[in-house]
Amino acid sequence: METPTDTTIPSQKGENGHTRRIARSTAVFSLATAVSRVLGLVREMVSAYFFGVSGLINAFTVAIQIPNLVRALVADAALSGAFVPVFSELLERGERKRAWRVASTLFWLTLLVLGGITAVFILLAPLLMRPFGDPGGDYDLAVALSRVLFPIVVLLGLSGIVVGILNTYHHFALPALAPVAWNLVIVLGLVIGVPRIEGESAQLYLYAGVVVVGTLVQLLLPIPWLRRLDGRLTMVIDWRDPAVRRVLVLMVPVTLTIGLVNVNFLVDTLFASRLLDPELAPAAIDKAFRLYMLPQGVFAVAVTTVLFPTLARLAARGDTGSLRRALDGGLRQIAFLLIPAGLLSIVLAEPIVELVYQRGEFTATDTTIVAQCLQAFSIGLVFNGWMLILNRSFYAVQTNWVPTAIALGAVGLNAAFDTIFYRLGIWGIPLATSTVNVVASVVLLVMMRRRVGLEHVGRTLMVVLRVTVSSALAAGLAFATWYGLDAVFGAGIVAEMVSLGAAFAVAGVVYLGAARLLGLRELETLLLLRARREEP
Repeated sequence: METPTDTTIPSQKGENGHTRRIARSTAVFSLATAVSRVLGLVREMVSAYFFGVSGLINAFTVAIQIPNLVRALVADAALSGAFVPVFSELLERGERKRAWRVASTLFWLTLLVLGGITAVFILLAPLLMRPFGDPGGDYDLAVALSRVLFPIVVLLGLSGIVVGILNTYHHFALPALAPVAWNLVIVLGLVIGVPRIEGESAQLYLYAGVVVVGTLVQLLLPIPWLRRLDGRLTMVIDWRDPAVRRVLVLMVPVTLTIGLVNVNFLVDTLFASRLLDPELAPAAIDKAFRLYMLPQGVFAVAVTTVLFPTLARLAARGDTGSLRRALDGGLRQIAFLLIPAGLLSIVLAEPIVELVYQRGEFTATDTTIVAQCLQAFSIGLVFNGWMLILNRSFYAVQTNWVPTAIALGAVGLNAAFDTIFYRLGIWGIPLATSTVNVVASVVLLVMMRRRVGLEHVGRTLMVVLRVTVSSALAAGLAFATWYGLDAVFGAGIVAEMVSLGAAFAVAGVVYLGAARLLGLRELETLLLLRARREEP
């Protein structure tokens, strides 16, 4: 069986150095992502300590949704993703001055357009918050917090241009570490500021303020590195340049796909705030979502980052057979990593939530509710990972509108499932999300099979089955380990760390042992990828 990393080593000797450079950059990116996710978890722990999940914190949770949606639609990853191919092409053609002129144009257009959008949304904040009812029991606070948070839209739009330039010049480390600085600023701001401020509303204003400051730091941190490049951002707006228009055209499908995912979360928040408990449901779902995204960010993003350049190169060469094998290997690798992560999150949800969040204002009752939401989210974990790599695969073959159309359908389906499942309680909203992930990933697989085919479908299904069996065994023994040690050591943060840490260790040993016994070569692929990353 060929693996995805088999295709990352080109047959031409001249590409070996480039391949090793890409592998090292990927390793740095993956490590920075893992550090950022862990710090993000620390940020959520600090937030839970000070604010819990009940009461006014729900006003903050809802207030940040609209700025996040606008950011996803017109800024950050969407803008960078459309800008980099055009900027790279101009540099490859030797049009360096024009490339930097286009970059400068887009930088200032981003500032003007997103600045205007931010101003309009600040004015319209009362209308935008009205559909959510009284989140946290204080509608006026939600409006005011949203106004404080809206500037992150323009800051992240500018950051998308800066990061895109640096990545084009193969500078990955610092842009990848910028979110680490963002998390650190917020954590330090909360730890230092909240104890010195009286009143929860004032503390939440501080929270919103440090989010904006952290975003500003994220923008400014990589800028000095631009001075080391062979061009400069200048004060110019040449919107008539066809390259500028190409960036804007390329943005449309990518923007819609990324934005529609955030629309789903916005719809979930709307249901949670209006039809469930506005003083508990939004924040409880958000806290569970943060835990759910940790393995996704570390594992699925890493695999996708490794594979995407290979997929794009193979698609450009017209090597459909190798493209199918690479995609097939990526799907198996994500299953190998995320199925056990999902099952562990389900069986150990309550001790995980207790260890991470239960202190300060976060109560044992909150733990139960958030754990139920985490379990519901985790059902769809591997399917969400598959969606990530399948979306990138469609981008690689330049069929961007297929994932966009599927994402659009998923919005309606998500709203329909929310309507049905919210009656189950707060955890019904995450269950709706997981159900949509299952349906959307299946549709993406079917469409990809029509586009380029899939390699060894039956063999892949058998791999998934063996992974599931190994994962179930590991999860079962992990739960037994935690249950026994918890009964012996009892409560307390040290005792919880020991019992949960032992459970994860047992799960890892059992899973890897079962994987070897069942002949899962995805383990060998993972080790081979690590070895290739460490090549000099």
